Amino acid sequence: MHHVIIGAGPAGVVAAETLRKIDPGCRVTLVGDEPEPPYSRMAIPYLLVGNIAEPGSYLRKTTDHYARKEIGVLQDRVVSVDTQSKVLTLEKGRTLSYDKLLLACGSTPVRPPIAGIDLPGVVNCWTLDDARAIIERAKAGSDVVLVGAGFIGCIILEALAERGVNLTVLEMGDRMVPRMMNHAAGDMLKRWCESKGVTVHTDTRVERIDDQGGRLVVSASGGRTLPCDLVISAAGVKPNTDFLAGSGIQIDQGVLVDDYLRTNLEDIYAAGDVAQGRDFSTGQFSVQAIQPTAADHARVAAVNMAGGSLRHIGSINMNVLATLGLISTSFGLWDGVGGGDSVELSDSKNFRYIQLQFDGERLVGATTLGMTDHVGVLRGLIQTRVELGVWKEKLRKDPMRLMEAYLATVQPIGYNARVA
Repeated sequence: MHHVIIGAGPAGVVAAETLRKIDPGCRVTLVGDEPEPPYSRMAIPYLLVGNIAEPGSYLRKTTDHYARKEIGVLQDRVVSVDTQSKVLTLEKGRTLSYDKLLLACGSTPVRPPIAGIDLPGVVNCWTLDDARAIIERAKAGSDVVLVGAGFIGCIILEALAERGVNLTVLEMGDRMVPRMMNHAAGDMLKRWCESKGVTVHTDTRVERIDDQGGRLVVSASGGRTLPCDLVISAAGVKPNTDFLAGSGIQIDQGVLVDDYLRTNLEDIYAAGDVAQGRDFSTGQFSVQAIQPTAADHARVAAVNMAGGSLRHIGSINMNVLATLGLISTSFGLWDGVGGGDSVELSDSKNFRYIQLQFDGERLVGATTLGMTDHVGVLRGLIQTRVELGVWKEKLRKDPMRLMEAYLATVQPIGYNARVA
């Protein structure tokens, strides 16, 4: 049995290792389209600030790891998939046949339709090659414009600030990280960044980028003109599905899968950023481009490729973000549900904030800033779908009593009698 995995990121590597463990006699080939060993994009900010060298970003640290596991690693790009004959066509001209196929090909940065977006000095922050370009241009004292203050943008923001650049952030939304936090939290995060010397403009759209004598000039709405040495585009990502055109694999936002991570075609599965899998909170199918979901998908898909019948219950939307020392989180339905209710507690002066979202007696979502004590508790309360009972009103009066609520509801034995 030959299992082929397209994509050498976290989902691909976890799936390959899982297959090797549960199906020792199978053949596993991992196909990645970058020249480096499989690595984590989440490690790139650490590379930018010099905390690690490039090998520190590699998902597995020993050079012979994949050889010892008998996992073949092929560095090439898949350009098409013939699902009838089960053959992949690769960019370098060869073909590769498979018995079972996993699409773990991830996502790619969105290039917004801006004049000048392809000029030298305008880069993404997605690959190790991008990181090298940023290191070359983002010297201490240089002027850098970051386009986008979403999750990825804020991760890059911290690394850039630590490099000592003069940083300006342009976000077209009305707040920072609009897909992760509400106005109160997003505005608080903006004030925090500004207090650390970063200029942040929200409700601002980039209109064009020009090269004027070797220096870039960003023209933005509101009449802003920003000369700079480097522009980093962090305008979001989209699933890598273009090469699947004509394959017969069903695609919506991403590759459509069922609860077993199977596509509509026999022997083809999908996992990670490219897969449109079940959302735990909504029960609907959506793309969740976060690493915990990629790892969950990979394990389930690998078990089922090897002949198992493991059902994926859905992934919780979960984000944990560090921005210049301020930790923010969001879980589940952080923006609430129709007919639901919520509670929030805000200490704007000290950059501390928490909001809890309820649907009836259940906690379904949460947002926090400056609070790290109960991150696991929040996830546990949401994921167990526990009925809070009297603890809902206790949390509405004091949302900081999360640990008590968790112990009294998720782990209640012997605890309720001790809590007033």
